[in-house]
Amino acid sequence: MDSSNRTRVAEFLLLGFLENKDLQPIIYGLFLSMYLVTVVGNMLIIVAIISGPRLHTPMYFFLSNLSFVDICFISTTIPKMLVNIQTQNKVITYAGCITQIYFFLLFVELDNFLLTIMAYDRYVAICHPMRYTVIMNYQLCGFLVLVSWIVSVLHALFQSLMMLELPFCTQPEIPHFFCEPNQVIQLTCSDAFLNDMVIYFTLVLLAIVPLAGVFYSYFKIVSSIRAMSSVHGKYKAFSTCASHLLVVSLFYCTGLGVYLSSAANHGSQTSATASVTYTVVTPMMNPFIYSLRNKDVKSALKRLFVRKL
Repeated sequence: MDSSNRTRVAEFLLLGFLENKDLQPIIYGLFLSMYLVTVVGNMLIIVAIISGPRLHTPMYFFLSNLSFVDICFISTTIPKMLVNIQTQNKVITYAGCITQIYFFLLFVELDNFLLTIMAYDRYVAICHPMRYTVIMNYQLCGFLVLVSWIVSVLHALFQSLMMLELPFCTQPEIPHFFCEPNQVIQLTCSDAFLNDMVIYFTLVLLAIVPLAGVFYSYFKIVSSIRAMSSVHGKYKAFSTCASHLLVVSLFYCTGLGVYLSSAANHGSQTSATASVTYTVVTPMMNPFIYSLRNKDVKSALKRLFVRKL
């Protein structure tokens, strides 16, 4: 590649869902609605947990952190896409793209770690109920969340700094609605082998390993539930982790599916469509899943609305 073309570009073009102008008003209204529902729903979960004394437990402490991260996660990508649709402008600056990559990686890793921690919390609650309050003390809960933030920040910073070293061709086009790291790397004018290896290594380390922890936790939970003699006890134990299991399945299945498919089919807008599931739909569904299947959260939300009325 000629050195004149290996310059640092000033901007990228986010093609995403901006190709079909007839559908743009529908897409804008749909994504704006989903964004508002996600932000309001997760904010209600946080307020309900803070205001409800019965919800001041490790499980709901982690849930409030998950809701906060989900708000930040969806706010990393959707507002920029909505602005682009409204202004009919596909451009995102180079600095804006790298910044979006950083926060995207930060919050997706935090989601990943928090879901794993919540699985461990359910494991302790069901398999070691008599020692639950001793094991899951406030110091450990705070430490687990703090470590999750530190690892996520360092990983996102490392990946973003690697992106800064890559030369890109003039005004590259990203077939996505945000600066998805995998798609951006494919636009480099140099050999991206090292970056690809780093991405998939960290995918294994920071996604597969926590997922293995989730599987192990639920394997022990299922074994413990099967050993229970009471049908009511089995139902109660399963109901406490059913919501989390549904969220975990939705997050990991869609997220891993998108990355595996994009590895085989670079530059496809199918990846952009599939990414909507774990970047938009999953954060939007979390409040509904946790509130509709949880009596404590529903009671706290009812008290919150009654108090305001």
